[in-house]
Amino acid sequence: MSGNKIPLIAIVGETASGKTELSIKLAQMFNGEIITCDSRTIYKGMEIGTASPSELQKKLVKHHLLNILDPLSPISVAEFKKLCNDKIYEINKK
Repeated sequence: MSGNKIPLIAIVGETASGKTELSIKLAQMFNGEIITCDSRTIYKGMEIGTASPSELQKKLVKHHLLNILDPLSPISVAEFKKLCNDKIYEINKK
């Protein structure tokens, strides 16, 4: 790794397209962790409408930024970006 670059893999797509399964396989291959970036999974209690990872999937690979805010708590894009960046650096230190 050169300079300040940190390797990442971003998986994007519509709900129920297989992103979670693919992310788990890749995280296991590369000994990585998953930062979920769905605009709804950050909120507690949104499992039904968001295709959130199952309890088994969360046990297979560590997930971050899932169910951390009350649904009535607003969060800006800038705040969410900071949370993601903080997790990226935290994971990279490991």
